[in-house]
Amino acid sequence: MQTLTIENELTIFTASEMKTGLLAFLDTGSNLEIDLSQVVEIDTAGLQILILIKREAAKAGKSLKFAMHSKPVLEIMELANLTAVFGDQVVLAHTEE
Repeated sequence: MQTLTIENELTIFTASEMKTGLLAFLDTGSNLEIDLSQVVEIDTAGLQILILIKREAAKAGKSLKFAMHSKPVLEIMELANLTAVFGDQVVLAHTEE
């Protein structure tokens, strides 16, 4: 399984660069995982990138899962009511108070 860790922010300011990198990541294998534990900020543009990469993986017949969701990622997924739609087991990166 190939794993990619997204670090720092996944926002409108980084969306274009992230899109390019994530689409390239799809070419690295057929069983893929994106570690979201290091995402400290995410907005709707970042959420759209995650939706896009999941859709493109499915179209290509590849297995892609998101893992180790940071608190900001989990919060925006819950706000948008998309946690179940992604179909990934939600595991927090670490316990936060």
